Amino acid sequence: MSAGFRPSVWIAAARPRTLPAAVAPVLVGSAFASRHGAFRTVDALLCLGFALLVQVGTNLANDYFDFVKGADTAARVGPRRAVASGEVSPRAMRRVATGVFAAAFATGLGLVAHGGPWMLAVGVASILCGIAYTGGPFPLGYHGFGDIFAFFFFGPVAVGVTYFVQAGGFPRDVLIGAVPIGLLTANILVMNNYRDAETDAAAGKRTLVVRFGRNAAVWQVALSHCAAVAVPFFLWQHGYGLSVLLPIFLAPMASLQVHRLAESRTPAERIRLLGGAARYLALYAVLLSAGILA
Repeated sequence: MSAGFRPSVWIAAARPRTLPAAVAPVLVGSAFASRHGAFRTVDALLCLGFALLVQVGTNLANDYFDFVKGADTAARVGPRRAVASGEVSPRAMRRVATGVFAAAFATGLGLVAHGGPWMLAVGVASILCGIAYTGGPFPLGYHGFGDIFAFFFFGPVAVGVTYFVQAGGFPRDVLIGAVPIGLLTANILVMNNYRDAETDAAAGKRTLVVRFGRNAAVWQVALSHCAAVAVPFFLWQHGYGLSVLLPIFLAPMASLQVHRLAESRTPAERIRLLGGAARYLALYAVLLSAGILA
């Protein structure tokens, strides 16, 4: 039975634990803009609104398309999905996802004034990729490109655009600072795919975990954490103060996360790891932003 617009169902479908992936790049991009004396509150809020709406729209579209394509079934071990559980009809989910993407597009139009007409192309590309993650004739997530999508759009694109609409240009330090945000966002996706490897394989969803196995996924997460620890040292060597090294204090947490991923055996353990990856991204973004501003 469809739940209509029962708030709890739709909040769960929006997957709030993934939303740090939308907030982190805006926070870091705005910190760089502020350091360079160009922070603009309205533009930062427009970037945040656009990022959040695209993230939620992507999550809702994923709920719909994974059900249609058979990836979400009774055998799935993760949190309940609204369409697969029968709480929301496919038609309702498709309509709401479309409405959220339309709201994202309208929000993004506000950035054209400062970012120029090409911002329209960036916004449309972001929305189309959000849909194409699990939908369309070549769903990115089903062909192993989901990690690349997550890194590129939540790292260089989101951080870079947030900076650009406020300060103009794409300085090297901003683009380098975007790398760990993209990598740690991709780690959230790896955790999700690690948990769902068996059901994804049965549905023909060829994520990198399915293609290369869980050991490769552990190495991917570990190397991403190593890169995230290295970037603050680069910024420090290029004129930033010692405070930019604050994120390295998260290294023990990163090591523990990798160890727990490698040792995890049950769905409950892997669900907790997904939430932990999102919290780690949020903490990293806050510490890096504080270090950039200090």
